[in-house]
Amino acid sequence: MRQYTNLITILFLIFISVQSSFGAIKGGLTYSIPIEYKNLNETELSEKAEFFYNKAGKTMNDDMTSALNLYSILSQKNPENITYTLRLGYLYSLIGKDRYAKGSFYKAISIAPQKPEPYFYLGEYYFSRSQYRKALKFYKEAYSKGYNTHPQTIVRLKQIYRKLGDTKSLNALNG
Repeated sequence: MRQYTNLITILFLIFISVQSSFGAIKGGLTYSIPIEYKNLNETELSEKAEFFYNKAGKTMNDDMTSALNLYSILSQKNPENITYTLRLGYLYSLIGKDRYAKGSFYKAISIAPQKPEPYFYLGEYYFSRSQYRKALKFYKEAYSKGYNTHPQTIVRLKQIYRKLGDTKSLNALNG
């Protein structure tokens, strides 16, 4: 009888652990574990995030997931750092999370409205989705805020002017 009791107990424990794992995988369980961001080493996290960001490429993989997770933590730890916010937006853009991507880019603009980088990245976002008029607006803003010698901004402006048939603006940019 004791063997049956032990066997039933073991089977019950296995069943419970499988149920918990299955629920967590299927999204049935949520965990709320508060993170003390101030206790994390920002320099170490930033180095790891940059490593995975550079390694990630353009397709969803473990490196991209790691970079996304680390930049999410870093942007929570230091919300005034636009590099973290821009990279987070770029990664969201790559995986098709448009709402989060735009949110990150607009957040970067609100953090540093005088810097050209957030406008450029938002222009890239819209350009990659063939929304050329919106892209033009942000590229022109980046251009006016200091990216007037930034090669990629100038190339994108020329491409958009060609696509829109705006030869006057294209000639002014070339001249």
